[in-house]
Amino acid sequence: MNEGKTVFSQVMEFLPMYEFRKCVERYHGDYKVQSFTCLDQFLCMAFAQMTFRESLRDIQACLRSKQNKLYHMGIRGQVSRNTLANANNQRDWRIYADLVMILIHRARELYINDPFGIDLDNTVYALDSTTIDLCLAMFPWARFRKNKGAVKLHTLLDLRGNIPSFIDITDGKVHDVNVLDILIFEAESFYIMDRGYIDFKRLYTLHQALAFFVTRAKSNIKCRRLYSRPVKKSTGLRCDQTIVLTQSFEDYPEHLRLVKFYDAENDLRLTFLTNNFSLDALTIAQLYKCRWKVELFFKWIKQHLRIKAFFGTSENAVKTQVWIAVSIYVLIAIIKKRLFLEPSLYTILQILSVNIFEKEPIARLWATKETNNENIENDNQLKLF
Repeated sequence: MNEGKTVFSQVMEFLPMYEFRKCVERYHGDYKVQSFTCLDQFLCMAFAQMTFRESLRDIQACLRSKQNKLYHMGIRGQVSRNTLANANNQRDWRIYADLVMILIHRARELYINDPFGIDLDNTVYALDSTTIDLCLAMFPWARFRKNKGAVKLHTLLDLRGNIPSFIDITDGKVHDVNVLDILIFEAESFYIMDRGYIDFKRLYTLHQALAFFVTRAKSNIKCRRLYSRPVKKSTGLRCDQTIVLTQSFEDYPEHLRLVKFYDAENDLRLTFLTNNFSLDALTIAQLYKCRWKVELFFKWIKQHLRIKAFFGTSENAVKTQVWIAVSIYVLIAIIKKRLFLEPSLYTILQILSVNIFEKEPIARLWATKETNNENIENDNQLKLF
């Protein structure tokens, strides 16, 4: 079915084109556009993300060198550095933000039954943010510090499949805890977050939504112990207590659970707060350990996608580039699941990048690799070990 189609075209076939056109129409993206449409813009930026292009001039040079293949890649307009720069600056970034949310919905359906390390039927989210440093002179809208600019990427990561379910891009001065005001909490779901999100009034709103949270307690927490439960200290647990706040009782008038855990490997004493009283204390500690997956997500996209160096300096251009980068991450995750591919997302992205103009079915790229590995293992060369 894919004979004669480039690898890039096959990847883009996983895009929901009908929904993409609806996103374009919603924000009038192609209003008075003669040739270089929003789809052309997305395809050029997606190519840049998948092949690690470093600048608009780099994108233009690479695509023009394959001029005879652009039509088959889906790019109908003339690829020009100025045209792409104007599109990034002027076309609403919400087009690509909405596209990402559509892709996320599809990806989460594919990964809904994946394990994440803990035997738990509830949906578990990890909430955190990462800062992308910018030059304040070139990005004056990205306020952070007196002589430094930055944007923050606030992310709610579904631990089943490591798929982001919510993303918000703000300037660097927005505090992490403010994101709790715009999140829609799901009943019976767990939200794992660090101490930067402790605001008992907001956490009580989460509690009233019948959701659960797990976070680390601050060292200056003022509380009163009501009673304690026995724990096995051989597991690292030190105490499991029911407490009530004394200083912030008006903000959170109900009971909380406090769990203390000693991490012998790193010689750390950790104190966790949660509003869940049904799970055992060790599971609470293990849940917080899973929060590290959101840090790995940030590390992955910063290392393997272009979101640390930007092709434009306007707020719209920066947000457009970040949202398209996230869409590529989710798209690769969808391809991995639908084609039953075993390699990691990193390996898939690398192999796609070096075969982007080849006319070969995607699934055969890995079949060829496995065949080559078998031939190497079965040759007559002497083995040292």
